[in-house]
Amino acid sequence: MAVRTRLKHLTPVDEQVLRLVGAHLGALASKDLKARCRDGLEHSADTWAARKRDLTTASSSRWAGSITKASHDQWALTRRGQLAHIQNLEAGIRTIAHRLSLPVGEKGSRGVPGGYRSRQEWFAKSRRLHVLEDRLAGEQADREAGLVHVVRGGKRLARTRHHLDAAQLTEARWRRCWESERWFLAADGESGKRYGNETIRVSPEGEVSIKLPAPLAHLANAPHGRYVLACRVTFPHRGAEWADRIEANRAVAYRIHLDVGRDRWYVTASWQIPPTQTIPLASALAEGVIGVDTNADHLAAWRLDVHGNPIGSPRRFFYDLSGTRDHRDAQVRHALTRLLNWAKTCGVKAIAIEDLDFGAEKTREKHGRKKRFRQLISGMPTGRLRARLTSMTDQMSIAIIAVDPAYTSKWGAQHWQQPLTCKTRETTRHDAAAVAIGRRAQGHPIRRRTAPPHDDRSDRRGHRTAQARSGAPGREGTRPRIPGPRTRCAGPGCGANAGDQCAQHRSGHTAEHGFWQQDSFPLSL
Repeated sequence: MAVRTRLKHLTPVDEQVLRLVGAHLGALASKDLKARCRDGLEHSADTWAARKRDLTTASSSRWAGSITKASHDQWALTRRGQLAHIQNLEAGIRTIAHRLSLPVGEKGSRGVPGGYRSRQEWFAKSRRLHVLEDRLAGEQADREAGLVHVVRGGKRLARTRHHLDAAQLTEARWRRCWESERWFLAADGESGKRYGNETIRVSPEGEVSIKLPAPLAHLANAPHGRYVLACRVTFPHRGAEWADRIEANRAVAYRIHLDVGRDRWYVTASWQIPPTQTIPLASALAEGVIGVDTNADHLAAWRLDVHGNPIGSPRRFFYDLSGTRDHRDAQVRHALTRLLNWAKTCGVKAIAIEDLDFGAEKTREKHGRKKRFRQLISGMPTGRLRARLTSMTDQMSIAIIAVDPAYTSKWGAQHWQQPLTCKTRETTRHDAAAVAIGRRAQGHPIRRRTAPPHDDRSDRRGHRTAQARSGAPGREGTRPRIPGPRTRCAGPGCGANAGDQCAQHRSGHTAEHGFWQQDSFPLSL
């Protein structure tokens, strides 16, 4: 859980102290990250302790602990990104090698790409194959050696330095952004300490104080080498939870940062939420479920009852993923808030959503010519949406059911789009997919049961429209045979083996029914 608020009414002296502390600790963090990357795979608890001792003399033991932990987390994150890049390169090499092995112009089958369209494209892809193989060899060598490439402040901002005109930035403005991103003003919380943090402390009255590093202790305006800011802060969002934690002296981590674009200082408080116990699936589905289909610009949702039937009208929660990162994150958060408020109003305790992962679909080798499709799936915030939804539903006591996304849009449109369309409502493909997702979460088949025929050609209506439970045995099998004459032309017993595929004497099937065993010899012989 993380909440943020603004540091208002800071004096020029306050801002100068924050800049000096951030720059000093940022230099120490850069030095420590360099040492951590130099250790590579030889990192151990002893080397970690040695790095912390070196930093303690230039700051404090708690600042040194926060810096070394941040360096270790950054190295681990870069290591995971390196592995993902290697897997992406391997997938691209496999795809190109497969397509190069096929004749030019050969069409592909379902899920498998075919050959390239021309000799020119074949030649260009053969050269790209060698490029990818060289990149893969280099990345694998770096991984085996424990070498990672990381930039404090961000690789994107570092590259922007060479394209200031395109980014519409001056060199002085870029320098301010670069320095602020490389500052370090973050402290981990400690349970049992006063207000949950000894380094950056926020009191219940909103007083913010910072433990100054040893070289800057002469700037302190409070006892024990602390500097108290002139402003007072409050957390409008989840402020009661934050207050409960600091009153009980439970750990709360803080981070102070500068937004250069707005020229505003912010403080972010974060803490961990204990994991909640998972509830049984039957209890979560007791009041029905809301199926949610994730799209590039909206969430399509429909409420289903316990039998898998849609209730009411579909709902759509739109969001705009253009603009800055903070704007996109806010759009996703607002859409999820509206979705959860609607679920709370309906009394539903479970939301079904697709377990989407487009990691293997974004490669240029698999969808090279489908540029708009690659842009579409790349723009869908599946990871951020999943993380946000999990955190927000936990606070509202709503369960999340992740279902297999295979064929939900296709089968939903096939079986539900036309029946749910009426004169006053135009059901879209996404709305039908939401119904399919909800039914799959409940354990029901996606297809609809067809209406029964007339009385003179059926079993007197009643079986095919009844919704069998998900645990009912044989719910997808053939209907039981009712003895006696049923139509004018079929005699009794006709079609008794209609559901037995082995009775058709087709190739590949045996005509033997059941288990056969020879009887024992009689004792009189």
